Amino acid sequence: MKAKSLDHHRGSRLRRLLLLAAVAVAVTLAFFPLLPGRPSVTYCLSMGTAYAGLLFLAAALLIGPFNVLRGLPNPVSTYLRRDIGIVAGVLALAHTIIGLQVHLGGDFAQYFFYRTPTGIDGLRHDLFGVANHVGLIATLVILVLLTISNNLSIRTLGGARWKRIQRWNYVGSIFVIGHGLLYQAVESRKLAFETCVLIVTAAVAIVQLLGFRRRREQLEHSRPAD
Repeated sequence: MKAKSLDHHRGSRLRRLLLLAAVAVAVTLAFFPLLPGRPSVTYCLSMGTAYAGLLFLAAALLIGPFNVLRGLPNPVSTYLRRDIGIVAGVLALAHTIIGLQVHLGGDFAQYFFYRTPTGIDGLRHDLFGVANHVGLIATLVILVLLTISNNLSIRTLGGARWKRIQRWNYVGSIFVIGHGLLYQAVESRKLAFETCVLIVTAAVAIVQLLGFRRRREQLEHSRPAD
């Protein structure tokens, strides 16, 4: 009976992951007709995975504070929040790989360094370079979090330590937003795309703040009176 229940649970999670993956693909493709001109498929995929990843990242960050605001249990980890975060991480990595092929003929080095006829000539510090450095930091943070998004890591690290590491998603999110806003300037994108980034950022920040305040109130009320 226990094995049957476990198999059912695994099957349910697999179906949810497949559904989330289908939604991610649909959102990615939905951005294609919104892009001006006749961009390449590579550019379309880069943009689509970037904004789909942003939306999934926002969803993962909203679940915790929404639970607090609704008075629901908010455990260290839930499969729903973790699965949404996994899809967000995969989209971010896909965006990184694809995005490095959009400009400069796919010469990865020139995204981060100046190139001369004789080789590399220093770290790139123009707007394009800064945007890529910020994006690289975000990618590294996301890669670490994606690597430990499993039950084995929770058991190995312990719930408290695992949660402390996972809180780096806030740092990673700041770099994701910074990377996105910098690229708005680099590519002179439509105001609608910049507005999308700002609205999503503001929504997550407001809900996180409200959740933090509610959590603090709950902790104050739970303290014994002097």
